[in-house]
Amino acid sequence: QVQLMESGGGLVQAGDSLRLSCASSGGAFSSWVMAWFRQAPGKEREFVGWITKSGLSTHYTNSVEGRFTISRDNAANTLYLQMHILKPEDTAVYYCAANKNTLTRSPTSYDYWGQGTQVTVSS
Repeated sequence: QVQLMESGGGLVQAGDSLRLSCASSGGAFSSWVMAWFRQAPGKEREFVGWITKSGLSTHYTNSVEGRFTISRDNAANTLYLQMHILKPEDTAVYYCAANKNTLTRSPTSYDYWGQGTQVTVSS
């Protein structure tokens, strides 16, 4: 059973940077497609980006392209989300997710989820 645990959230000011981590246990981390999603109060869960098993390819939603970077360390079983130039509209609970084979923006295609970490960006 794969378990995912996010960390690194917090309260920052607009324009700041923050790095989230997602530690994986219970499975072969390098065999999972990984993604980040976020959910703001009263809104649906939103795709942020995915990364391939090898870490060589990534894809982002338009609103974070150029500001956010997803990376992974397969030896350390850890996924990262580096966020720069944060904006108040980035405020949300951020989740990491895993699936076996599908590069997709759809949250329903991901089998495992972390509990989330809160990111709050003040203006």
